[in-house]
Amino acid sequence: MNVEPDLRHHGDAEVRSAGLVDLAVNVRTGTPPPWLRDRLAASLDTLAAYPDGTAARAAVAARHGRPVGEVLLTAGAAEAFVLLARVLRPRHAVVVHPQFTEPEAALRDAGHTVHRVLLAPEQGFRLLSGSVPEDADLVVVGNPTNPTSILHPAATLAELARPGRTLVVDEAFMDTDPGETESLAGTRDLPGRVVVLRSLTKTWGLAGLRIGYLLAPAGLVAELAAAQPLWPVSSPALTAAELCSAPAALAEADAAARSTALDREHLLKGLAQLPAVRVHGEPAASFVLIELPDAAAVRERLRTAGFAVRRGDTFPGLGPDWLRLAVRDRDTTDRFLTALAAAIG
Repeated sequence: MNVEPDLRHHGDAEVRSAGLVDLAVNVRTGTPPPWLRDRLAASLDTLAAYPDGTAARAAVAARHGRPVGEVLLTAGAAEAFVLLARVLRPRHAVVVHPQFTEPEAALRDAGHTVHRVLLAPEQGFRLLSGSVPEDADLVVVGNPTNPTSILHPAATLAELARPGRTLVVDEAFMDTDPGETESLAGTRDLPGRVVVLRSLTKTWGLAGLRIGYLLAPAGLVAELAAAQPLWPVSSPALTAAELCSAPAALAEADAAARSTALDREHLLKGLAQLPAVRVHGEPAASFVLIELPDAAAVRERLRTAGFAVRRGDTFPGLGPDWLRLAVRDRDTTDRFLTALAAAIG
């Protein structure tokens, strides 16, 4: 009997026990940086006033070269998924899996039927021509995709855009790719409606602040904004959106992405020394998806050894033999690889 994946399970559930080294949550360690902490702390002096997102929207718009009317600030990217599910009326909604499960959960909660397109590990979890049904009028895909860490070419995603279709691209991890080479965030000339979602959670360590944004045609942004409650984003979160869109912050994020890429290569080289472990495709984000026999038991042994990793069976298209690993510094990775080898052994 097929068991339906738990779409509401997230990596933070793996690290609620004290003392575990966290490889389950894809938030960069050592964040927020001190300069951001200080500015967020200073923003508390403004809490008596209602939030004003004018400056933050302008900063995000400038960062992506778009008009302000094409930017919607949200309480994390997760709110954007809920807004889209409540506002859109798709006849044939498709979610490309394996990927972050909140988009499908939000659509189902809003009463929509969701059709899944499952990408195959044997093909490196790549999105191939013809994978998405032609009559789909809503398509949701991640890039880079969580949990597969696959970065789809922007040209491949652009081919999915067409009149009468809303294409939603979740770019929550795009800033982990140096140069953001395959982003559609600044693209405005594709047919149909293209929606790009971004999060400040991962690179800047702001999961508890809840700040993200959506880029889309102005008409759709206005519809989504009308579905938001009043003052949906707090003043400190608006401060973060403005600061993290500034040139100095973008340069810091790019440097962090390049450092992460080196740390990821170190992890991959270590995983390649373990015959039981398979990595499919070419990981490009701040995490790596691995396949290995009896992964559930290995995960429990890793917990006993002090390491938390993300189970993979809650992602549609995967199963009990998958784990997601966050990329960490080389010393942490080396200690983890030793523990993993023992857990497999």
